[in-house]
Amino acid sequence: MIPDDFAPQPATSYGIQKLVTELLIDDYSRKGFVDGLSLRLPTICIRPGAPNRAASGFFSGILREPLAGLPADLPVPETVRHYFASPRSAVGFFLQAAGLDTSRLDHRRALIMPGLSATVADQIDALRQAAGESAVRLIRKTDDPLVLRIVGGWGADYTAERARALGFTAETSMHEIIAVHIQDELDGRLAHSPVT
Repeated sequence: MIPDDFAPQPATSYGIQKLVTELLIDDYSRKGFVDGLSLRLPTICIRPGAPNRAASGFFSGILREPLAGLPADLPVPETVRHYFASPRSAVGFFLQAAGLDTSRLDHRRALIMPGLSATVADQIDALRQAAGESAVRLIRKTDDPLVLRIVGGWGADYTAERARALGFTAETSMHEIIAVHIQDELDGRLAHSPVT
């Protein structure tokens, strides 16, 4: 589990740009130019809308598409572990951050948000319980070494102690994340009744 005081060492230009932005927010806040805060979000799952080409997109796709009765590709092994929160939690993070008393923070203005650490197998098990074996059969196992290399280098679990102490919360199970998607994006209904 990665603690809040872990020193980030990005391996991509994208990660370096995010870290530089956080440091600038820290510095500008220290100088009084802004009263800023950076939120480090978990991977948001289940993302609404159509599939996209993001390396992390399949984490949502293997749930979103089968819940809608559509096929989805799984490019990594089921043992891959990752860190998630729902879109509903993400909105809650930003709303809470907007009203946060930043005097409660020290010079570190970047907060790791709470999330759920789960494997792809955990995702599939939760899908099975929510929508049955017929939904799981819509997942097509493929191999994409590039996607595996990218997501394999990401953190899989965080303590998020600072954010939790400030009252930020997220889901604690993949079942909750699926339930949020069904309620918020599918009007509370599955595309078909669960069939085992």
